[in-house]
Amino acid sequence: MPVVKSRICCYLVALKTQMAYYITLFSPDTYQTFTETERSISGFRESQKTQANAIKKGDKLIAYVTKLSRWVGILEVTGDYFISNTPVYSSEDIYTLRFPVKEIVWLPLDQALPVDDEECWTSLSFTKNLPKKSVAWTNMVRGNLRRFEEEDGNWIESYLKRQLSTPKRFPLSESDNRKLVTLTVKTQESKEVEVSVPTKEEQEFSPKSEKEDVRESIRVQAMLSRIGERMKLKIWLPKSDRQRVLAVWKPETDSLLTTLPLNYDTITLRTIENIDVLWIKGRSIVRAFEVEHTTSIYSGILRMADLMALQPNLDISAHIVAPAERREKVLQEISRPVFALLEKGPLKESCTFISYEAVTELSLEKRLEYMNDKVLDEYQERAGDLD
Repeated sequence: MPVVKSRICCYLVALKTQMAYYITLFSPDTYQTFTETERSISGFRESQKTQANAIKKGDKLIAYVTKLSRWVGILEVTGDYFISNTPVYSSEDIYTLRFPVKEIVWLPLDQALPVDDEECWTSLSFTKNLPKKSVAWTNMVRGNLRRFEEEDGNWIESYLKRQLSTPKRFPLSESDNRKLVTLTVKTQESKEVEVSVPTKEEQEFSPKSEKEDVRESIRVQAMLSRIGERMKLKIWLPKSDRQRVLAVWKPETDSLLTTLPLNYDTITLRTIENIDVLWIKGRSIVRAFEVEHTTSIYSGILRMADLMALQPNLDISAHIVAPAERREKVLQEISRPVFALLEKGPLKESCTFISYEAVTELSLEKRLEYMNDKVLDEYQERAGDLD
């Protein structure tokens, strides 16, 4: 028996000390800023403490540049994370959860490895079985500090190290270069906010069919309702959608509200009543979801913006839920200049993107009854992080 115990202890120690790979996301702008520093501190939002707690000294962060979809570097974690409000990368640094890191590889953008490079695409477990135009793989780069399979991490690290000794160029396209330009506007408080101005071609989208999209959105509304119910939250659905959603979701409790327990003016209440799904606890809205399903994604974003404009002091987490292929479009629209000038602050600071695929993944979680709404922080994507 002592021998068995000893082996178990050794196994547990090995598990605890085994190096693991995690993703760290950089926008083209934050990539440039990080490149110009000593590259010894990697920062994240404090809302990611749960993920950060799993990371230990010796683990490696795989750096991925959003918009350009390129693997750009490897950083080794050299110690536990710490919280600091001292600005590192900007005067208003929001990435206050910080890991000390050591640079293993850091490449120029034109040497960074594109995900859709043939060798890369056919080597990684989450892309090799997909057609090139698929976006299913993007769940792997949905947010910071997502753990990677060891095999994938090893392959990326090996390739990027090879780039150091025998670099291969991957020239940036005209479209890539446009994405490197940072646009900002000044708010009434003279604060500079990064914004996005979508081009005409980016505004065009061809869905499968209107009816198919509507059916899919109802299914997602039903999943969100079921998830909220399992977390013991009350659910609100617009009267116009209620019967169609209830054809898919069968409440097991009295979680579905018939009236809103909120005390706002008539205009605000009418705006709130039309939001696709609300999670409510007591007399407070915990989360608000707009599920997009038409060729235009504006209606949900405008409704969220209306709510923030009507109630600038309302503390609410808002989400635009749409298929993964609309991720970039949604995040661009949330970042439009008009939404950066709200009294409450830029819309992108309080409204995030969640993909249909992420909702499906969360709905399969077996421990939802023991979780709270904060788990959504692991599934949402912020325009501020990915722009």
